[in-house]
Amino acid sequence: MMLPGPRNLITDVAGLSVGNAEDHRLKSGVTAIVCDPPATAAVQVLGGAPGTRETDLLQPHNTVQTVDGIILSGGSAFGLDAASGAQAALREMGRGFVIGPHRVPIVPTAILFDLINGGDKDWGQFPPYRELGYEAVQKADADFATGSVGAGTGALTATFKGGLGSASIVLPNGITVGALVAVNALGSATVGSTRHFWAAPHEKQDEFGGLGLPHPMPANASEVRTKMGANLSAAANTTIAVIATDAVLTKAEAKRLAIAAHDGFSRAIWPAHTPLDGDLIFALATGASGRTLELADFLELGAAAAATMARAIARGVHDATPAENDPVPSWSSRD
Repeated sequence: MMLPGPRNLITDVAGLSVGNAEDHRLKSGVTAIVCDPPATAAVQVLGGAPGTRETDLLQPHNTVQTVDGIILSGGSAFGLDAASGAQAALREMGRGFVIGPHRVPIVPTAILFDLINGGDKDWGQFPPYRELGYEAVQKADADFATGSVGAGTGALTATFKGGLGSASIVLPNGITVGALVAVNALGSATVGSTRHFWAAPHEKQDEFGGLGLPHPMPANASEVRTKMGANLSAAANTTIAVIATDAVLTKAEAKRLAIAAHDGFSRAIWPAHTPLDGDLIFALATGASGRTLELADFLELGAAAAATMARAIARGVHDATPAENDPVPSWSSRD
């Protein structure tokens, strides 16, 4: 039987730490994943409206093989500034790709749209995301909060508040898989008008309420619920995530892992991968286990990545907390 790691967080994958920084007046924030040592990385984008930085270098045919960290940020395109702050913090730590006497921290970044969520975005001349990115890296640790923190601070779905979620699993062969996700989907993570999560079949140890799937399924289970139908801004979307493992993977194998993990979006959010979402998953392979995988093991790794991602999405919505001027309720506030 596969069970979560000791923290049930992405940091159960050795070599990773996570830090959050947020501004609750702004209703936005930044989450940093720090890789120590640098990790093999890839990316897969399946949404139609992504916002990214440094994703081209992650393609398997390009030169740089590893990254020093990943940034997930709110703020739409303004949030891409978070990478500059993260780079500054990592450079102070002596981290980065060595070019002569210089070190250049490699920090691919993805953003979600949370500008229209009830927060005060009147930040003046420059947005605050560079400073939030710096702070998030400085706070990186094995233990971190989930819910309405970091990149999930102002996240919303069609039915409930979104949030930052994480989960892990240890495979029978000892390989660990972890997921981290900021859930800000156009669609819904819950079934119809219920509080039951689409990800329920993959739940471990009642980690997001233990409700299971509704029985019988409600008549409106297949109804497409989106922010367009919820009187919210239809453009205020995107679910961004990281899937990680301690297996030894090539960049091409990491790309395949990111592709597999997108099945977790489809199992946890209805609908997913829309033209108005920028749905994106980074993959990280720390190699800390020292193990390469045979084909059968890789098949199991991909399935575990999808299930763990689905669980992390549900946990992000489950762990969100209410705040002033929220346009939708938090999952915990509705009976």
